[in-house]
Amino acid sequence: MRRHLTVSGFVVEGERTLLHWHRKNQMWLPPGGHVEPDEDPVQAVVREVLEETGFTVEVVPHAAPLAFDEPVQIPPPYAVLVEDIAEGPHQHIDCIYFTRPVAGAPRLERTEDAFVWVTKEQLTRDEALPVASCGVDLLVPADVRLLGLAAIGHVRHARARGGAEGAR
Repeated sequence: MRRHLTVSGFVVEGERTLLHWHRKNQMWLPPGGHVEPDEDPVQAVVREVLEETGFTVEVVPHAAPLAFDEPVQIPPPYAVLVEDIAEGPHQHIDCIYFTRPVAGAPRLERTEDAFVWVTKEQLTRDEALPVASCGVDLLVPADVRLLGLAAIGHVRHARARGGAEGAR
């Protein structure tokens, strides 16, 4: 089976994370997409989030780099998921990163996709979110809900520890 390397970036601001309505898959997902040739996963998640949301973000690492300078280290993803994609069919090897907007960076306007800030409370209750394009409310998938909660908690704790430097 064909496999593609992809990234997803949970954008966290305060006690909420940003999800978008993925029209093709008909579900709420974090922004993300395919890793391009000559791009590492961290570069890809920063690019994909910017392209899809207009936010310039930084990855909030969940592990400290090891004590050497060479070769260059990039933050590992929080999780790696193997997702079956019906179209094709093929699989995505999806590197999940937790990100936050870069302070002071201008936000590009994006209007083609439906985005919603989802609170910790909404994710905890597994609350259905309204889909404006079809006039119905749909639940957030369990993996997205649990990873969203983990992202909010991780970024909050990184702030409390003094910021935890972002990556690239």
